[in-house]
Amino acid sequence: MSLTVVAECLAAPGQEDRLRTALEAMIEPSLEEPGCLAYRPYTDPNNCARMVIVEEWTDSRALDEHFTTDHFRHVKQVLDRVLAEPMTIRKLVAAPAG
Repeated sequence: MSLTVVAECLAAPGQEDRLRTALEAMIEPSLEEPGCLAYRPYTDPNNCARMVIVEEWTDSRALDEHFTTDHFRHVKQVLDRVLAEPMTIRKLVAAPAG
């Protein structure tokens, strides 16, 4: 069963472009990882400081591996400097039918 991840970020004032650039830089290397089915950042049209990343992974093991990659470690360092609050990560699976 695949795992969907929704990660929510809020940029500190004046850091909106740095946040967007950092998240966009994660698309290609993340999609190249084994187990990554989708990786897409979105911006809130009513608040450009708020961004959400929607990811889909084959399983939790693939996501755990993602957290150990060089590109993830790098973006985490950037996020530590540009976020107004800690990132929220929600892990979701498909609801059972019926």
